[in-house]
Amino acid sequence: MPSTKALPLVILLLLLVSISGPAAAYGAPAPKLWPRWLSHNADSRILVDHADWDLILQHYVDANHPSGINRFKYSSVSPEDRQGLKDYLRKMQEVHVSGLNRNEQKAYWINLYNALTVAVILDHYPVQSIRDIDISPGIFSNGPWDAELLTIEGEKLSLNDIEHRILRPVWQDNRIHYAVNCASLGCPNLQPVAFTSQNLEMLLEKTARDFINHPRGVAFLADRLRVSSIYFWFQADFGGSEEGVIKHLRLYLSPENLKKLDGVPKKMSQQYDWNLNE
Repeated sequence: MPSTKALPLVILLLLLVSISGPAAAYGAPAPKLWPRWLSHNADSRILVDHADWDLILQHYVDANHPSGINRFKYSSVSPEDRQGLKDYLRKMQEVHVSGLNRNEQKAYWINLYNALTVAVILDHYPVQSIRDIDISPGIFSNGPWDAELLTIEGEKLSLNDIEHRILRPVWQDNRIHYAVNCASLGCPNLQPVAFTSQNLEMLLEKTARDFINHPRGVAFLADRLRVSSIYFWFQADFGGSEEGVIKHLRLYLSPENLKKLDGVPKKMSQQYDWNLNE
């Protein structure tokens, strides 16, 4: 039993532990521009080769799961494909990203984020949740998001750097939340193909529409609207309010679900499933 004098410290520690859960580990970071990554070449026609990542996605993403949630078959990945993924990440670290045009950069960073996430899972598999992979620095770290696992153009980067210091602030496109995948059932689907500058817009629209019309994205309950925690964690990217979130959802809801939206109270609750997407 801690002494009375020690209680405030104990309470503080418990509070710090409590906020180092999912919201702090994944949802809390605000977009904070890393100006170094604003560099690009608008006239560049260079195309980054994502064929190796595309083959892995085609082989191991189950896009026809009856749940409507794409699954990655981590347990089936061959030693050759594990090595192929490492080789892909090595090649991506040799790309001169600053010399690419904006669309090519956007596809590059999305693929890099997703490929690195899969590699992290495979390095620690079997695991129940990505949150159990505590390789980030800090006493209260939770998950792998702050571990600097890549070096691009001489800069060490983490998953959080890619998402919150590059993708979100540079492009200011809330559909990025549907493209980057955190290896969890609550996350928008990992696509069975790689992003490219050619399919970028189509895939961003598809991932948004698929997620929003699935119950883990939006569910219509009798007394409220239950949405993914993504819309709470990153509400600033969706208009900064619940009204802004609903306005965004209306852009992608099917006609049937739009009718359901109009028929339920706009009181919101949230949910997120951190179990591994396998």
